[in-house]
Amino acid sequence: MRSRLQMSPGPWLRPIVGAGALTLLLSAPYSLAQQPVNDEAAQRAFNNSCRTCHSVKDGDNRLGPNLNKIVGRKAGSLPNYNYSPSMKDAGFVWDRDKLTRFMVKPDEVVSGNKMQPYGGVSAEDAAKVVAYLQATSGSQ
Repeated sequence: MRSRLQMSPGPWLRPIVGAGALTLLLSAPYSLAQQPVNDEAAQRAFNNSCRTCHSVKDGDNRLGPNLNKIVGRKAGSLPNYNYSPSMKDAGFVWDRDKLTRFMVKPDEVVSGNKMQPYGGVSAEDAAKVVAYLQATSGSQ
């Protein structure tokens, strides 16, 4: 006869494993945003994911607003850009974590944003883009 410790794990193991996986998934964008990224890889990530619609040059609004000094800027507040009502009313300031999460899943951060039907980028590429945006605009 087997002891209880040798028997199959039972119903309590799945919730614990699921909670651990969810914690890892939710913390990935923030932890990736904290890692140093080389300038070339960061610029390449921006060019591949963002450059078609965005610029890092102040005042150069395109299909999307310019991203110069985006970290620390209130969402939907850049003058001379026609934001969606949901972005104007978002009520937060962009930080590294929020910006990374927005690039990965825009509608989960600001539902009804103009980035639709944009599909997002990987958390790793989003972290590189944030590093590039901070390096080009001198923001922390």
